[in-house]
Order: sequence, then structure tokens, then C-alpha cells
Amino acid sequence: MPRDGEPRYRAIATDLAAKIRSGFYAPGAALPAQRDLSTAYGVTLMTLRQALRQLSDEGLIVQQPGRGTFVSPPHLAYRLGSLRSLADDLRDQGFAVATEVISSALTDSKTFGGRALRLERVRTFAGRPSVHQVSWVPAPYAAALLEVDFTTTALYTALSNTGVPVLRATETVSPGLLDAASSALLAEPKDTPVFISARQTYTVDDALAVSDRAVILGSAMQIRAERAATALSMTWSGTTATA
Repeated sequence: MPRDGEPRYRAIATDLAAKIRSGFYAPGAALPAQRDLSTAYGVTLMTLRQALRQLSDEGLIVQQPGRGTFVSPPHLAYRLGSLRSLADDLRDQGFAVATEVISSALTDSKTFGGRALRLERVRTFAGRPSVHQVSWVPAPYAAALLEVDFTTTALYTALSNTGVPVLRATETVSPGLLDAASSALLAEPKDTPVFISARQTYTVDDALAVSDRAVILGSAMQIRAERAATALSMTWSGTTATA
């Protein structure tokens, strides 16, 4: 029941939010039809839609015209400021992440001006392909990686195991649209909003060890940056954020 003076739509939004967070309505599940919900709560469709708008603003639901209203899938947190593999970062957050290796082979690279390992992977989260990642490793480091099973071993771990520890990385994360190649691998329509991460990783000798590009579904990922009073973890230039 609404508290004294509380708008009815807010009480409905609070009740639905509690049911979503408790798992009564599971991630990705469809909510009952709006007319059924308005009847169940004893309100007009207009009032019910105000409640749904609030839940949508809070990121708890997704309304798809012609299909209905769905509980938002759980979101991955892509943490800026940490020098770790994407898969390890997500697993530490408690998510089950599967890696499919699309290809792994030595080929010519413009970035490195010669032969390099091209490693292409798709990361699947909660059964949903969410990240299409292509990493390049130059020939001096690549030879020892050809036999690595990258479905179970992170690239950074493999480099460290072969005596190539990494020290630092620069990364730019930009908004973009899904291209045809990534669209097919992530099973989402072309031009779907995505994040595009471009990361350059360096060894202790300041040699470029990995050039990486990851296409991340915008509906599956949130980006977080840690900030402190005495440290700056993100800089801004115009409308582009760089880690």
C-alpha cells in the first residue's frame, strides 16, 4: 500500500522493483501485460505506465514496442583503471564467462609491421554473446602462444607464463555501432549501440605487447571508474572519455 501522500505510481514501482530484485521476476523475463498489471494494482493504464517509466529510468526494465516489457538482464561492470584481462575481471565479479576462440594464427599486421598473432574471441555472459574481441601480439612474443588454449587461459596470464609480464596499458572506450562482422558473432542487429575498447598494453621494457580491440554490447555492460580525492582515474576531452 502507498504511504501517506505517496503517489500511487511510485508505490507500484517500489513493489515491482522489490519483486525484480528478489528474483520473483527473473532477469530477461517478461512482465505481465500492462492491462493485466493495471487491473492487479487497481489503477489506470496511465498510472501503471508512470510506474513502468520510473523502473525504466532506473534500468530495471526494458520496454520493447510490439513485444512487451522485460526485466533488464544483469549488467557486467567493465572497470577502468585495472590492468587485467576482461574475462578475469568479470569472473571476479561472480559472473560465468565462456570464451569461444574464433581464430588464432600468425598473420601480417600493419600495427606491428610484420608477422603477429591474431587472436579473435567471443565472450559469452549468462548464455549471451556480449563481447567480440580481437587481440594482436607481435612475433617476438607470439611464438610461445600458438599452443595455448585461450578458451581457459587469459591472454595476460599466457604472456606472464612465457616470461612476458605486462606493466601498463592505455585504453580508449568510445560509443559506436555494431558492424556486420560483429553483428553475426554477437547475434544482434547491425547498428546496435556498442562500446568499442581500444587498448595498447606494454611490457616492463615499454615495448608494445598487445594491441586489442573489443566490441562490447551496450545493453550488456556498464563502465565504472574508481575515483579518489588524491588521484584521477579518468580524463575527459570534449565528448570522449579515455582511461
